[in-house]
Amino acid sequence: MAIAASVDTRPFEHHVLDFLAYLEFERGLSRNTLEAYRTDLLQFGAFLDRTGVQATEATHQDLARFLAALASGDGERPPAAHATLQRKTACLRSFYRHLRREQVMEHDPTADLRSPRASQKLPQVLSRDEVARLLSAPKGTDPAALRDRAMLELMYACGLRASEATGLEVRDIDLRHGVLRTRGKGSKERLVPVGREAITAVRTWLDRGRPVLVGVEEESHLFVNRRGTGLTRQGLYKIVQRHARAVGLDQKMSPHTLRHTFATHLLAGGCDLRAVQEMLGHADIATTQMYTHLSADRLRDVYFSAHPRASAR
Repeated sequence: MAIAASVDTRPFEHHVLDFLAYLEFERGLSRNTLEAYRTDLLQFGAFLDRTGVQATEATHQDLARFLAALASGDGERPPAAHATLQRKTACLRSFYRHLRREQVMEHDPTADLRSPRASQKLPQVLSRDEVARLLSAPKGTDPAALRDRAMLELMYACGLRASEATGLEVRDIDLRHGVLRTRGKGSKERLVPVGREAITAVRTWLDRGRPVLVGVEEESHLFVNRRGTGLTRQGLYKIVQRHARAVGLDQKMSPHTLRHTFATHLLAGGCDLRAVQEMLGHADIATTQMYTHLSADRLRDVYFSAHPRASAR
């Protein structure tokens, strides 16, 4: 008799919660990864509802159509980035392996599932002048302006992810020695040098801005909101977008723009690829090598604009 001969009638949400509990308690995945997987599965569930398919009856074609729809985008959402599609594909594979392991399904519809072909579009980066405009956008000496200036300076100085910037604690930065400790993907720690401008901005924030917002409360996070509690990633995105919009850069900004710019500017300035890999916290140097193409494009632009015989006048 087949193990899963009867149709599983439990709702999709039950399987999602069971899967996430398995990832948290048995696999020990980080809270950020769990939240990303939960979002991915809820999005997949909404797609199944629209197409009238049960998760336990989904086929390879159903899953491929879901990923293809994300890759192409629609009128409300732009096409998903390749890294996002890869994560969603990995999430679906892991989810259906779990259903098989729990004997909910006999077959695995993700056995031959592949994420759509990678886009060749390189991430946007800011020029040096554009970075200067963005970093000078927070005006005034009120606590929020001091925080925003320090946060933008630090993200550009250290190539921080949004989650890394919001996760920083006061103890993670050594202003005297100019070094910062951050925890990246998989809670892997790394040390990153901090430049002079960022040190000055952070010191000003710690001396004159943060105490006003935190007051007498105990709060470990380096960057806090107006209530004196840790800043969220959503809050950080809004801050970055607000200042980018103020200087006409909102069309070029994404959560990762300052990180991309950090890596590109270092490589264009002659920094060793392995050193940039260490500072970014990339497990595979192939990920870092993407920025060598960006640097080559930047150098090409400089060449054609500056060399007197590079192009027709």
